[in-house]
Amino acid sequence: MTTGQVVIIGGGPGGYEAALAGRRAGAHVVLVDKAGLGGAAVLTDVVPSKSLIATAEWMTILDRAPDLGIRLPEEMRDAHHLVDMTAMNARLQGLATAQSGDIERRVLREGVEVIPGTGRLVSARQVAVQPNDGSAERLVDADVILISTGATPRVLPTAVPDGERILSWTQLYGLTEMPGRLIVVGSGVTGAEFAGAYSALGVDVVLVSSRNQVLPNQDPDAAALIERVFTGRGMTVLGNSRADAAHRTPDGVVVELDGGRTVEGTHALIAVGSVPTTKGLGLDEAGVKLTSTGHIEVDRVSRTSVPGVYAAGDCTGVLPLASVSAQQGRIAMSHALGDAVRPLSLAAVATNVFTAPEIAAVGQSEAELYARGRSYSVSRLSLARNPRAKMLGIHEGFVKIFTHTTSGTVLGAVIVAPRAGEYIYPLSLAVAHGLTVDHLAEASTVYPSLSGTIAEVARMLHQSEPDD
Repeated sequence: MTTGQVVIIGGGPGGYEAALAGRRAGAHVVLVDKAGLGGAAVLTDVVPSKSLIATAEWMTILDRAPDLGIRLPEEMRDAHHLVDMTAMNARLQGLATAQSGDIERRVLREGVEVIPGTGRLVSARQVAVQPNDGSAERLVDADVILISTGATPRVLPTAVPDGERILSWTQLYGLTEMPGRLIVVGSGVTGAEFAGAYSALGVDVVLVSSRNQVLPNQDPDAAALIERVFTGRGMTVLGNSRADAAHRTPDGVVVELDGGRTVEGTHALIAVGSVPTTKGLGLDEAGVKLTSTGHIEVDRVSRTSVPGVYAAGDCTGVLPLASVSAQQGRIAMSHALGDAVRPLSLAAVATNVFTAPEIAAVGQSEAELYARGRSYSVSRLSLARNPRAKMLGIHEGFVKIFTHTTSGTVLGAVIVAPRAGEYIYPLSLAVAHGLTVDHLAEASTVYPSLSGTIAEVARMLHQSEPDD
C-alpha cells in the first residue's frame, strides 16, 4: 500500500475512524479537531440523546409494572417517579465526555497526531491549521486530505434558539428543570425521538408536524403505530401544521402556526433538520464541488471533485448516520492508500428510530419496491401474539418482511419493538447476502424470544416448489 501524510479535518465518526484506518495502512495521520473527538455524534447528538432516551425507556417499563402484577405498598399508591433534571443531564454530559475521552486515548495510542484547532484547505496538498490555544497558524502538507466536519442544527430565522426557552437539540442538556410544556417543532426522527422521550419522562408535549403523520419517511404502518402510542400516552400531535415562528413570552414561548393558529408552552424545541458544516473550509478556493444544499459532492469511495481530497459524514449528505460516516471514512483511506476497497452501498444499511417502541428497518421499503415495479410479497405479524412479548408486557409492535415473489430473496424488513435495533441484525445479514426467507425460517431461534417472530414471518412467506 502507498503511504504518506494524511490530514483529516474533523474528528467525528468519519474522521476518527479514517484516522485509525490510515494508521493501520502505515500513513502518518494528522487529525485536526476543534471541539473534541467524536464530534457532534458523541458530544451533542447521538450519545447524549440516546442516553436521555434510555432513561425515558425505564419510565415506559415502569408503566408496564401493574400489568406484570407489581404493585406499590398501599401508602405509596399515589407516589410518582420524579426525574431530577440536573442529575440526569449531568449524567448524559458525563457519558458524552467520557466517550470522547475514550476515542481520543484510542487514536493517540495508535499514533495519530491530534491538533485541537480548526483547519481549512490552502490547496489540495496543504491545510492551514489554527490551533485552539491561540498560537500562530501553521501549514501542514498532505498527500491525502479528508474533510469530516459534520452538520449543525438548521435554524429558522423566525425561531432562533436562545438556549433558554427556544432550543436546538444540542441545547437541551443545559436545562436545570423539567419543561412544563414542551413544544417540539418537527416530526422527523429527531423531533419524534425527543418528543417521545420527554413525554415518557412526564412532560406535557405538543408535537408540531407539517405532514399528516409523524415520521413521514418511515414505513407508514410503523409511523401510524408510533403516533398512536404517542397520543395514547397523552401527547398532543398537531398534524398538517407548519410552524412559522417561535417567540419568547414573559414565562415561556408561543409558536405561531400557519393559518394564524398559535400554541403556547414553557419551552420549544426546534428540530427541522440540519445544515452541512462546509463554510470557511477553503473548498471553493481548492475547487471542491458542493451540491445545491451546500454538501460536499462525493462518489462511492468518498472522493470529491479534487484528486487527493476526500470527504465523509454528514457534510456529504449521503445518509446522516454515524455508522455510514464511519464507513465512508474507512473507505476513503482504503482507496487513497491503495488498500482493497469495496465502494459504499446503502442497500443493506440498517436504520433505527429510538422511539418507544423503536422502528428498525433495512433494505428496500414497500414504497420503494412499489415505485420500482418490483415483484414482491409482504408478510407481517404482531408482537402481541409472541410469548416473550406477553411475558414482558409488550402490547405494541410487529415484524414485517418483504421478499421477491419468485425467488424468496429478502428485499427489506421493518421491526417495531422495544430494542428493535438489536433484533434487525439477522435481517440485515439476509439483505446484505441475498438470503431467502427459507434461510431465515430454517435457522434456530430461542424459545421464547422476540426474534422468534422473525422466523415465523419467514415461514409465512415460504413458497412450495412448483409441481412438475
